[in-house]
Amino acid sequence: MKTKHNNTVLTIGTFDGVHLGHQKIINRLVDVADTKKLEPTLLTFFPHPRMVLQKDANIKLINTINEKEQLLKRFGITNLVVKKFTKEFSRLTAEEFVEEILVNQLKSKYVIIGYDHHFGRNRNANIDDLKQFGEQFNFEVEEISMQDINDVAISSTKIRHALLEGDIKTANTYLGYQFMLTGNIVKGKGIGKTINYPTANLLIEEAYKLIPKKGVYVVQAKIDGKLEFGMMNIGTNPTVNGVDQSIEIHFFNLNKSLYNKNLSIELLYRLRDEQRFENLNKLKVQLDLDKTKALEFLKTYAQ
Repeated sequence: MKTKHNNTVLTIGTFDGVHLGHQKIINRLVDVADTKKLEPTLLTFFPHPRMVLQKDANIKLINTINEKEQLLKRFGITNLVVKKFTKEFSRLTAEEFVEEILVNQLKSKYVIIGYDHHFGRNRNANIDDLKQFGEQFNFEVEEISMQDINDVAISSTKIRHALLEGDIKTANTYLGYQFMLTGNIVKGKGIGKTINYPTANLLIEEAYKLIPKKGVYVVQAKIDGKLEFGMMNIGTNPTVNGVDQSIEIHFFNLNKSLYNKNLSIELLYRLRDEQRFENLNKLKVQLDLDKTKALEFLKTYAQ
């Protein structure tokens, strides 16, 4: 968390997905920042409060913190403030939260917040309390309408559900960009090379990151400044009696080592479920078919 801030226009929330509903709020934040000459700032919390207060380790999020930061920059938020969420932090009263975080640390002059936003110890303060604090500490409060809030909630739920169902088209439509998986490329077993389909193995360290349904996807990634296309398998490699889930990408026109690179793989289209084949030769036949379908898709996608 930065210790020094310019005067800010602030919004607060999880903003998981940074999807089209969120983008409406972000656009408003950026407009206000531009008009009032304030720094557009988003305050979020990590770990997720439920991880701390309910010990809910099964929470899966659409974005990692790093992905969220990159997306917010893309949409004009120059200052993402990630406040570490602890039990001690959760016990701050509403007034302590406003005075210590919003006023003293973030120099908030304008706060954009949802009509149903609750904050402070036991989440017992609401938008009306925030407006009173605004009068006390000299910042303006803008309320987001019920309709916009509902749009945000519905979109987040639909995105998670779509990803778990493998419906990448719906997920990407609600996100307004391509869903991504970000991680380091690590050494795999090298089986792909033996059938002329070498793969890059993606290791995602964040256990809370939502991984879509197993299967084969058409993907793209920016590598050394160039957009590369390929296909990716999420699964356990049942043809070779795999057990652990892996994420493997075969790039179509790339012949270089990617070990130790950090890549963001963007999912464009789902080709099929993961299947078990009798042997590697039959797997190769299917991969040839997958590649043909992927290239056909990319012809229309690129136009």
